Amino acid sequence: MKQFVLIGAFLILSVAAFGQDRNIASGEIPLGSTADSSSSISGNFSSTDFSPALSTPSFESDPEPTPAASPSPDDFVHETLKKGAWETGIIGGGGDGLGKSDNTQFMYAGGRVGVVLTGEHLPGWLHGNFEWAVDILPIFTVLPPNGAVYGGSFKPVIWQWNFTSKKKVVPYFAAVGGIIFTRQNVPPGDTSQVNFSSGATFGAHLFTKRRQAVTLEMSVEHISNASLGNHNPGYNGSIFFTIGYSWFHGGH
Repeated sequence: MKQFVLIGAFLILSVAAFGQDRNIASGEIPLGSTADSSSSISGNFSSTDFSPALSTPSFESDPEPTPAASPSPDDFVHETLKKGAWETGIIGGGGDGLGKSDNTQFMYAGGRVGVVLTGEHLPGWLHGNFEWAVDILPIFTVLPPNGAVYGGSFKPVIWQWNFTSKKKVVPYFAAVGGIIFTRQNVPPGDTSQVNFSSGATFGAHLFTKRRQAVTLEMSVEHISNASLGNHNPGYNGSIFFTIGYSWFHGGH
């Protein structure tokens, strides 16, 4: 009888040992097992990543600048009078001598070319840009008391500041200078057929549509021959009124 009991106990222990070996081989960890606990600790250590954590610096790109607001559809001024814009136009007008020269009149016609050289600067009502323009006047007639004297004029200096705070009207101020050629001496007498003009101009572009404007201006000028003739009475003061139409191209 003892032999059967010992054999049965041996079989039970063998089966238990076999099952435990299978659990260990399959990775199963019975509760309360020291060996299994060490296996669990070893497994935990092996699965733990002890490599140093490298923090990757974040290179955040700078935010893109907000694009400038485009001009409104009816803002003809800022759409047209940009840096690099070219002006071409036709002009005509007349004037009168002042003071002792109030018996002399002037008439002229020709063209104008200009370019906007700067962007917009200065605050408030002074806000605007700088334009350099040139007048070419193949018709420039002086009408002194004794008859008409025909000639032409070239005005290479029109240094103009455009006030651009409005949307359809651009007032401007300019310092001007030029030269006048005539077939006879002006003023009449022992003077010269070549005279020089200098003065100031106040005007405005009145935009009728995109890149097109009516031009109105008034100038006060001094005309003299700079002593090229034996006498230089000149026209110490003259006032001129000009009307024209301009087209604008380019600009950025």
